[in-house]
Amino acid sequence: MKRIRTALSVLCSLLIGLCSVAFAAAAEPAAQTLQFRADGTFTILHLTDTQDDQYPAKQLKPFLETAIRTAKPDLIVFTGDLVEDLRVGDKGTDARPLFDGVAAYGLTGKDKAKTRENARAAAAVVLQIFSDSGVPFAMVQGNNDYKVHVSNEDWLAFYGQYKNNLTRDMSTNSDGIDYRLPVLGSDGSVKLNLYCMDTVTDEVSAASLDWYKADSDAQKAQNKTTVPAFVFQHIPVDEVTNLFTVCDKNDSYGVPAARDNGIHFYKLAEGARGYFDTVYQSDGQSDEFAAWKAQGDVVAAFFGHMHQDGFSGVYDGIELNLTYGCEFAKSGPYGMRVITLHENDVTAYNNQAYTYTDGTFTADPDQAAPKTNWQKMQMLFNSLLYLVKTTLGKVVHL
Repeated sequence: MKRIRTALSVLCSLLIGLCSVAFAAAAEPAAQTLQFRADGTFTILHLTDTQDDQYPAKQLKPFLETAIRTAKPDLIVFTGDLVEDLRVGDKGTDARPLFDGVAAYGLTGKDKAKTRENARAAAAVVLQIFSDSGVPFAMVQGNNDYKVHVSNEDWLAFYGQYKNNLTRDMSTNSDGIDYRLPVLGSDGSVKLNLYCMDTVTDEVSAASLDWYKADSDAQKAQNKTTVPAFVFQHIPVDEVTNLFTVCDKNDSYGVPAARDNGIHFYKLAEGARGYFDTVYQSDGQSDEFAAWKAQGDVVAAFFGHMHQDGFSGVYDGIELNLTYGCEFAKSGPYGMRVITLHENDVTAYNNQAYTYTDGTFTADPDQAAPKTNWQKMQMLFNSLLYLVKTTLGKVVHL
């Protein structure tokens, strides 16, 4: 009997150990090397803001599959708002017209458990497509991903159920999911670092910035040089506002927008290119951008969050890029961004935004067509609404 008990004890220990390993494997992605191809190129597909629910838009699956097939990427980076919390105004793109979102309600109010279940079902649609593509993918959290009662720990475990997932959390002292992905050259050295940063519901936190600065310093020491870096995150830094300039009201590219100091006409500044639906409004200064400049490694940053915006421009030596979203419950344009790097000089990369119409991606021209009068009126209304919201927010805060 003693031998039987001993054998059972050993067997139980083995089973517990195996279960622990299996759980760890699900929560932590397997090590996977990102490396330049034999031809010296490495291509990143930037996607963002699917912001869908458990009844996915009919266009979503073909959009994602066509994007991957068109870009032929070595890595997919998705910068947040994977799911929608609640929206009234679905354009009738799925089985539940007029309503979009994973939020569920019962007799006592919001059903958090059902909301979480719906969020996972919505996310699974996108993640399965990424996984099935065979392309490594990295996920970044968006503000809407924080509204569906799924913790970051649960998000990480959920991402970990899919093959080719590279998402992890390296910033153990912050509330967000922040991590770095190195891209290696043919000689095995680090040619480029990709920082995936969590803006939570507003901006990158001080704790996340502390992690970035410490990691950047460690990379300099380890590689004995400053390694160029890209940043991917959901909400743009305030410096994006510097990509706009005041212009004459008769300028064909100028659009009216309300600011604290009145209504002015704006257009993209010289050197900036692409399409914008919103004149970005801020004081133009952020701690994060200052940290990038102090560390001296960030070459470019890529953002989502603004949905209908797909433009790029250089400010103070760093290229800032907004990429179109693909929430089909909202009006377009919808799109993607393809970044092609070259091993011999990672700072001389190709960067192209694409818009999606009727199953086809078309490269954006450097200069988008002037806005129609109707579009200008809509943009003015939206900027006035934004100004009212922010002003009320400041008053309530005070």
